[in-house]
Amino acid sequence: MPPYGGGQAPPRWGAPAPGWAPPVPPRRPVVARTPWWQREGVISRVLAVAGVGVTLIGVVMLLVLAAQAGFFGPVPRVAAGAVFSVALIGAGLRIFGRSGGRVGAIALAATGFAGAYLDVIAVTAIYDWLYPALGLAVALGVAACGVALAMRWQSQPLAVLVVAGAAALSPVVGSGLLLLGFLIVLQLACAPVQLVRDWPALHIVRTLPAVLAAIAVTLIAAIDSPEGDAVRDLLIAAVAIGVIGLVGTVLVVRRRASDVTATVAFALSTVPLLVVPSVLDRVGATVIAGGTAAVLLAVGAQYLVPKLRALVGIPAHTATVAAAASSLALVEACFGVTDARTLPIALLLVAIGYLAVAGQRRSPVALVIGGLFGFHGASVFLSDASPETLASSSLAAEWLDIWTVLAAAVLLATVAVAVWAMRARPGLSPGSSAESVLWVVASVICLYAVTAATVALGVVSGATDGFVVGHSAATILWMAAATAALFYGLRNLARSTAVAKVALGSGLLVTAAALAKLFLFDLATLDGLVRVAAFLVVGVLLLVAGTRYARAFAEAGATRDRGGEEVR
Repeated sequence: MPPYGGGQAPPRWGAPAPGWAPPVPPRRPVVARTPWWQREGVISRVLAVAGVGVTLIGVVMLLVLAAQAGFFGPVPRVAAGAVFSVALIGAGLRIFGRSGGRVGAIALAATGFAGAYLDVIAVTAIYDWLYPALGLAVALGVAACGVALAMRWQSQPLAVLVVAGAAALSPVVGSGLLLLGFLIVLQLACAPVQLVRDWPALHIVRTLPAVLAAIAVTLIAAIDSPEGDAVRDLLIAAVAIGVIGLVGTVLVVRRRASDVTATVAFALSTVPLLVVPSVLDRVGATVIAGGTAAVLLAVGAQYLVPKLRALVGIPAHTATVAAAASSLALVEACFGVTDARTLPIALLLVAIGYLAVAGQRRSPVALVIGGLFGFHGASVFLSDASPETLASSSLAAEWLDIWTVLAAAVLLATVAVAVWAMRARPGLSPGSSAESVLWVVASVICLYAVTAATVALGVVSGATDGFVVGHSAATILWMAAATAALFYGLRNLARSTAVAKVALGSGLLVTAAALAKLFLFDLATLDGLVRVAAFLVVGVLLLVAGTRYARAFAEAGATRDRGGEEVR
């Protein structure tokens, strides 16, 4: 066959033709990056914000430092501050509509309104020309005018600068509860704005100053031990911050379910209510904590009911924050209504409630909160009924009582509800390693609770050998529980291999634990007929379990053999 193309071999299928080169992609044009300080509007905004801050500091100096130095009189200082603020607002209104005048107009107007607000604080707090209630009302009007202008100009920076400027410098002009009142007025004045404008920065700026001031005043009150009227006013302020935050957030998220910033502001507004019980007496602290928990639980629980969720319209992130804050208030309430002996019972009862909701409604939030309460309650129970206490007759007589028995019973119920709630989760499949770990952990906790309950009952009985009788009963109950688990697993051997595997594994584990306790602790601690009874009962149960175990596997083997013969 003659060569292809004058002595050249023919090209392979799919190979590029001779002289072909892949196309070169066009180079992207190199765009020169403009430095930030040369970008349009950046420097003007920086200068405007700096001008707002410096001018407001000058206003504060006029109102406060000039008074301290004796310059001018009170009337000229206040009048000068008011005239200067009005002039700034007028200048901002004048240049707003001009070309390039928006940034300057916002800065001038923000400075004017913030300065007027500081002037009102000075008139009320320094010179006492206005009663506090009237001063707060005038301040509300000034702040409302500032945010109204911001809404008209559609300018979030104007509203933020008015609130931030007034809040940042108001501690120089006022202090204490009166200052807290003026900051709450700022929080209230901006709440209606959020209903019609999606201004996330304003959420934080209007809420954070009042929250921080409330925390600071509460800490000072906790140190100074103020009189009843001051504590009452502080409580009213904390309630006001919480109510404004809750109502404002609920109204906002019903309109914009994705407004996470509103939920963050709501979370911040609950902090004063969680802190203020520290300055109240025990009854007052319990009432406030319980009331806070009830309200926030109602807000969070509605999300778990589909009809209520559709009616109320509160999104998941807001309901989660409400549930978390209510759990903290519940902790405070539990500490308020209990003492050291009954505290684990209260915590575990709350855990049962959350875990029951988690199992019924498949709520991961309720499961986590219930688990935290359960862990806290179990930790407190363990501190009272520690292994050292259970191992020593003298310590057991000193620390164990009937409340220990009740706490152990509630702990057993908590474990049962927790296991049910965990098994209701879709990710926990029967027979999986996660379920096995769950049963092992539950078994260990239950064994310890049973031991604490039986030893406490023996001590409470007042008998001379009550301590050793309690330990003997605990060992027997361990072995009885192990035998029951083995029987349950053997009965399900043919019907459900996964269930049988978990039950048999738990039963064998408890059997090993019972034998270890019998030989390592009971043999050295128990004496007389109590030790004999423990060994006899445990031995009989072992014989029964072993016999049933052997018969079950023999029957299973015979069934397999008959099945094989039928197949042949």
